[in-house]
Amino acid sequence: MKKLYIATVLSAAALSFSSCEKTLEVSPNSEFSPETVLSTDAGIKSVLYSAYAQSQTQTNSRWVINDSEMCTDVAFDTGGAENGGLLTIINYTWDPSTATFFDDIWAPNYRAIRDANSVIGNIAAVNTTDAKKKLYLAEARVIRAQAYANLYNNFGPVPIRTPETQTGNLARASNQQMLDLIETEITAALPDLPAPGTEANFGRYNKGIAYAILAKFYLNTKQWQKAADASKMIIDLTYYQLFAAFDGLFRVENERNREIILALQCRPEDPFGNWFQAGALPPAYKSSPQFPAYNYTSSMSNFATMYRLRTAFTNTIAATDKRRSLILTSYVNTSNVTVDLSTGDNARSFKYWDNATVGNNSGTDVPVLRYADILLTRAEALNELSGPSAESLGLLNQIRQRAGIPLLSLADLSGKDAFRDAILRERGWEFISEGKRREDLIRQGKLISDATARGISNARDYRVLFPIPQSEIDANKLCTQNTGY
Repeated sequence: MKKLYIATVLSAAALSFSSCEKTLEVSPNSEFSPETVLSTDAGIKSVLYSAYAQSQTQTNSRWVINDSEMCTDVAFDTGGAENGGLLTIINYTWDPSTATFFDDIWAPNYRAIRDANSVIGNIAAVNTTDAKKKLYLAEARVIRAQAYANLYNNFGPVPIRTPETQTGNLARASNQQMLDLIETEITAALPDLPAPGTEANFGRYNKGIAYAILAKFYLNTKQWQKAADASKMIIDLTYYQLFAAFDGLFRVENERNREIILALQCRPEDPFGNWFQAGALPPAYKSSPQFPAYNYTSSMSNFATMYRLRTAFTNTIAATDKRRSLILTSYVNTSNVTVDLSTGDNARSFKYWDNATVGNNSGTDVPVLRYADILLTRAEALNELSGPSAESLGLLNQIRQRAGIPLLSLADLSGKDAFRDAILRERGWEFISEGKRREDLIRQGKLISDATARGISNARDYRVLFPIPQSEIDANKLCTQNTGY
């Protein structure tokens, strides 16, 4: 029996995946019935694209970033309607009813799983070529595995929904079941995915993306040898490379450069806009000599809430570090007064400015996986396996060289602990406002201790995991809550 688990299969499929030559064309909803959706090439592809769309949470991206950084040493927030929610993240006072956990993490990932399950459960009966069946199945399996990896990083083991268990009450999986599922789904899909750059439409998954998801999953679960091996597979593809200039890496005109392995593709319109810049702008912003190419206009939103960077963190970044070029520390306001932001937890991340912004919506893509991340993943994994080496140091120094700061030598890093700390510092400077810091601190056992050192009294050990959303606990009678909540 054909099973379709989405009420309107194309409700999210308006997301376009395009290359210079090809743009995804999606037929209107009225052209598909449930039967044709599940039996024709065009129909099943629309379900697959819906799965992609569910994982492309552009307007939610600011919350995904902030959920991962406001609870760390990097970010801070004041003012506006969003501040009430963000204070629960900053102060570790979140609970199962905190809206962002369901709205921005749980629900989008489970919607992607739902749509991927529809492809996986019905692909065998689709009237299309065997090659396309293999490709669509492989893409759906990686989408599903990535969604489960996202859920696992935030909540620990969760209920594993498959085509056979898509509905009804379902207990949470064991830790080992989660690890096995994510690994086997991606490794089984890899042979049927195209090489990077040969995918039919930009944004569809290829071998590089799958290996990158797998490498980061292995890293965050401390499977060091596997993380080292998976990241080496990406390096050996010889397709990806660091973008030459860090300050140009995030600009709209440089999108789809070969450092970006996977991104949330944004454009300046609802519901595909990146809203982060509207929250990063300081009050009454007019211009800044730090960003002469950024032409802010009154038609661009400037939220009352203010996404800030902690001064103690920004002070660790060398004055000569080129990554400082995307941190605002001074600006001219609409009264033509120069305002200093360099102290008081007041600097701003300006990675996502876009002169074509319309209202809240910037067109600047949000990186999910970058080649820099893969280089540092292998460096970290090699160090955990056998301590500092010429190879791991060389990988780290590639990042430092682009940043324009002094290269390190083995003499600078006295052992495994020193190299681990160097990697953590480098990752902090490299991935500001990309939603990496929480997972990095958890992996190194520092999330709770760092928060305690900042005076956060609610930072207890169990808060390394977010709570299962209360709406899931209420709806799924077999789903248990994380300990402590």
